[in-house]
Amino acid sequence: MNVLWKRLALLACASAACCWASSTATWEMNVFADFAKGRFTGLSLSRDGRIALGPKLDTLFSSEQPSVWSVAEGKNGVLYVGTGHRGRVFRVDPAKSTGSLLWTSPEPEIFAVAVGPDDAVYAGTSPGGKVWRIDAKGKATEFFDPKARYIWALEFDRDGALYVGTGDEGKIWKVTSAGKGELWYETAQQHITALNIDNEGRLLAGSEPNGLLYRINAKNSAFVLYDSSLPEIRTIAMAPDGTVYAAALGGSVAQRTNAAAAAAQNQTISTTVTAPATSITVTDEGGGASRTQAGIEIKPKASADKTNTQATIQPGTVLYSGPQAEVTGVEKSALYRINPDNTVETLWSSKEENLYDLLLAANHEIVFSTDTQGRIYRLTPDRKLTLLVQTNSGETTRLLASGDALVATTAGSGKLMKIGGGLASTGAYESPVHDAGSVARWGQLSWRGQRNGSQDRLVFRTRAGNSARPDATWSAWSEPLTQQNGVNVVSPNARFVQWKAEFAGDGTSSPSVTGVTLSYLPQNNPPSVRSVNILTQIVPAGSSTKTASPQQSTAAAYSITVTDSADAGASTLSGTPTQTVSRGLSQQIQITWSADDPDGDKLLYSVYYRGEEEVQWKPLRTALTDNILTLEGDVLADGKYLFRVMASDKLSNPAGSARQSELTSPPVMFDNTPPVVKATGRRDGAGLEVTAEATDTASSLRRAEYSLDAAAWVPLESADGIVDGQQERFVLRLPTVTPMEHVIVVRVFDASNNSGLSKVVIPPAASQ
Repeated sequence: MNVLWKRLALLACASAACCWASSTATWEMNVFADFAKGRFTGLSLSRDGRIALGPKLDTLFSSEQPSVWSVAEGKNGVLYVGTGHRGRVFRVDPAKSTGSLLWTSPEPEIFAVAVGPDDAVYAGTSPGGKVWRIDAKGKATEFFDPKARYIWALEFDRDGALYVGTGDEGKIWKVTSAGKGELWYETAQQHITALNIDNEGRLLAGSEPNGLLYRINAKNSAFVLYDSSLPEIRTIAMAPDGTVYAAALGGSVAQRTNAAAAAAQNQTISTTVTAPATSITVTDEGGGASRTQAGIEIKPKASADKTNTQATIQPGTVLYSGPQAEVTGVEKSALYRINPDNTVETLWSSKEENLYDLLLAANHEIVFSTDTQGRIYRLTPDRKLTLLVQTNSGETTRLLASGDALVATTAGSGKLMKIGGGLASTGAYESPVHDAGSVARWGQLSWRGQRNGSQDRLVFRTRAGNSARPDATWSAWSEPLTQQNGVNVVSPNARFVQWKAEFAGDGTSSPSVTGVTLSYLPQNNPPSVRSVNILTQIVPAGSSTKTASPQQSTAAAYSITVTDSADAGASTLSGTPTQTVSRGLSQQIQITWSADDPDGDKLLYSVYYRGEEEVQWKPLRTALTDNILTLEGDVLADGKYLFRVMASDKLSNPAGSARQSELTSPPVMFDNTPPVVKATGRRDGAGLEVTAEATDTASSLRRAEYSLDAAAWVPLESADGIVDGQQERFVLRLPTVTPMEHVIVVRVFDASNNSGLSKVVIPPAASQ
């Protein structure tokens, strides 16, 4: 290794010992979208990005069941809860925060419960598809059997009739008394997923998989209020002024049918919300002729559609689940407002969260729940969104107003949560994990916000690690950081970092946070030289190497002009000189390379070379900012050369922190010398014979050709059958030629496409 490379190696070692970047980076969180990516416990997040203590969140009742699918309120505020995957109905007294088992179903899922005018509980079971009436003592009797696989929704009208929404055939039944029911409307959808009664006593129904919202005026008479782009209308709510609110999502039916099938087979399920393909077909059982409603052709249902009946369903079969891969980057759920004049507005939509239930609150506000850590949001009429609370219990499946409080049910933990009754006294927020890109040295953490009460307390903690998800390899949470305007982060140097804010108040006031900044100095990563390419090009003679480019590699034309004039202009007393034809072409060497820096630093390049038999690297150019170098083609003698490109980020970093990398090309052959060709010829009877010897000192020969009397070139075979050595012999025999004088030119090319020529003149035959 020569002195230059020894120095470079020492510099690299010194850089590796202290390789922090020169510029401080900051991680800032300031707005709603930033904070929404974190985890909330006992906190709310306002639309303007303000985190504060949220409403109290208490566990009202724990069913000890995997999921709570449905809830209904009876007299005196008593709640009835339907669960899965063991098919149980519980009675819960919110005033006492106590609950007891009321009834156990023969089927594993209870997707719908309702309280009738007689204060009895009605439960729809699945996958058996029956409606049961349960009295106050827990005695259950079969109330109605629609011969369906799933009961998704139950709704009583003003007259006490019970509407039953079913699947897999998407039928709605009207039941007036035990065992007495009639098919009220057949949608030709697969599932009726939601039911409600509007202000005029008409039935509203949501369907799946086409996401149609129906208004059913009478038996077999329906109008499509809205055709959603999402597969399922999940829930429907009515406002006093006749406005209809509906939530749609990408297929919770698939989740629940999978749950029912797995529970029926005592299997473990995995919850996946999917978006099945959508095809729109609305049928009217009442007539045979096609007609149109809301711009959709309504056709009578063909008899072939009735083949998918209970008799063909095997126990545990998932009839409709859609694709089992969740689609990202597309709309997953939406909240619609259908005005009394049937115009529709999308109030909220999300590509990340599924909307499961909604509730109309005071002042025209909407409260809705999602599956992102069980979040509950509030949406004001002017569309300002607030994250009210996060249950951290999987999906929040149902919402119910109970007295002055809000009750939420969860599918992940099978609980009833009570929300309200003042502010939480404590809360915590965990930020999302931040990736510094490389190991970083942490600086200061500062925050914006305020403490509003004398007992308000707000502290921050940090932790760090080198795995993308916090695990046992991460550092423990740091000691509390209390300084608002900047306090040093003491977590160890690492690639990933996370902060946590802990809130405390007196139940009436709360500290708040509106922004957090954490500074850090990332490790300076070395640049990377990805490739080195060497090519030669032919350019017009006299072209500057500074302006040469691949686009200039054209064969420059040259011309000779001969005039027949008395005043030739070129004649002298000594005679007419011979005109020399200039080739007008020259060769250039172009070295290009690609390099990048993971930190985005500006790079400086140096290019070195050495011959294959040489031991020291010589600089061609240093301190280049472009990734191209052009040289005259003859600056390198014939032979094999290696080229090395070194990239350094010293333009963006102090000398002690700068990093560099290099890449060496494979050997590149340069051969500017054409082969030497010596040819002799003679007449051979009526023909002629030419013998040529070709030699090249730098590279192997590759092909040969000849031209007779300036005619087109003809390939010429070597004596041994293949042109591949540095010396070759060629024999040309032409059996018949004219007896006149002939000129034969033999041209031989080497591996670098250099050509050598030799001319042979065959005199006329003796008879000439």
